[in-house]
Amino acid sequence: MKRHRSKPNLTTAAAVPPTPSTPPPPLTLRPTPKPQSISSKKPRNILSHLTHPKPIPTHQQNPQTPKWVPLNLSKSELSLPLTFPTGQTFRWKQTDHHNHIQYTGVVGSHLVSLKQLENGDVAYSFHRTANEASARLALLDFLNAGICLTDMWEGFSASDPRFAELARRLGGARVLRQDPLECLVQFLCSSNNNIGRITRMVDFISSLGNYLGSVGGLDFHEFPSLDRLSQISEEELREAGFGYRAKYIIGTVDALQSKPGGGAEWLASLREIDLQKAIDALSTLPGVGPKVAACIALFSLDQHQAIPVDTHVWQIATRYLIPELAGTRLTPKLCSRVADAFVSKYGKYAGWAQTLLFIAELPSQKTLLLSDSCISGCQKPVKQKGRRSSGPIDGDNAQKLGIKEQEADEKL
Repeated sequence: MKRHRSKPNLTTAAAVPPTPSTPPPPLTLRPTPKPQSISSKKPRNILSHLTHPKPIPTHQQNPQTPKWVPLNLSKSELSLPLTFPTGQTFRWKQTDHHNHIQYTGVVGSHLVSLKQLENGDVAYSFHRTANEASARLALLDFLNAGICLTDMWEGFSASDPRFAELARRLGGARVLRQDPLECLVQFLCSSNNNIGRITRMVDFISSLGNYLGSVGGLDFHEFPSLDRLSQISEEELREAGFGYRAKYIIGTVDALQSKPGGGAEWLASLREIDLQKAIDALSTLPGVGPKVAACIALFSLDQHQAIPVDTHVWQIATRYLIPELAGTRLTPKLCSRVADAFVSKYGKYAGWAQTLLFIAELPSQKTLLLSDSCISGCQKPVKQKGRRSSGPIDGDNAQKLGIKEQEADEKL
């Protein structure tokens, strides 16, 4: 799930002072889908205790720094490094590399930073927003905060010892609920690409939106509207290094603008239909195949059982879920079998489970996890014939391995 020439000039500007914190109104809760297979127990909606945050005591804050307010989400519910730099979104940046784990991004028109506190809890600070109460609600919605990750992990862990150990080590890996248009464009950029280049492309697209401010020397913009995106040409995108993806982005923008009621409304309506219909609808857009459609469905359309299947997920599935297929080549037909295997194992939240299993295979996490003898001892992976075990293959190391990534992923 991964997921130059030209990139937007980054000019440092003073961050806009945060607005005073005000208690938010009561929340209107979004219903949480009921999980299947693993457990009939419904994950708790944890928004009830997030309604009235208490600011961090002033003696613990530097008056020259932004005002931080606890989000009342523990590390087991939200781990910033296991959520933001793992391929779900490419618009959030690490803005404190020294004292804290801090990521900054944009939710709607709100510029916000999140920080992991010393006790593991998460605090937030708005750098720019017209209404902090509505901004907080938008942030909680973006974080899918109504879904209790702890309850879900307990259900999965009860029947899967390997998942239980991974969840213990990698707790807080949360699936985001992004704006559908923003998510769609990001994953159009991800086709046959590596994370660094995807990020540069997304930065270029983002720079077309309204400028909101600078944090940690990085500029942040509101994501551009469909109307604004329609004003950029394919030639401009190609000059910016988008390659063949330029025609897909332009074609998708044109297709969305032709939708009755507007493209943004059409995308949002896909949250109300079943997964296969949402995948089929997204796949009518230029450049959107089943894998990209599944990413969009999982990360923005409330389709919690969506499984984006690529070579990395295929390796996970053949090691732990369908070992009888180890050593065979992934085909479009087998993609459906992989997705079915995850759903059969983990139920309606299979996409969340798959996200954790995918993160565990990232190089940054794999080295740490391999040192834990329990993980390798709980369930040994099946050795694939004729292949050496390897980590995720992105655009860079695919070339080293002599693999044409377009053949591996684009056809799926």
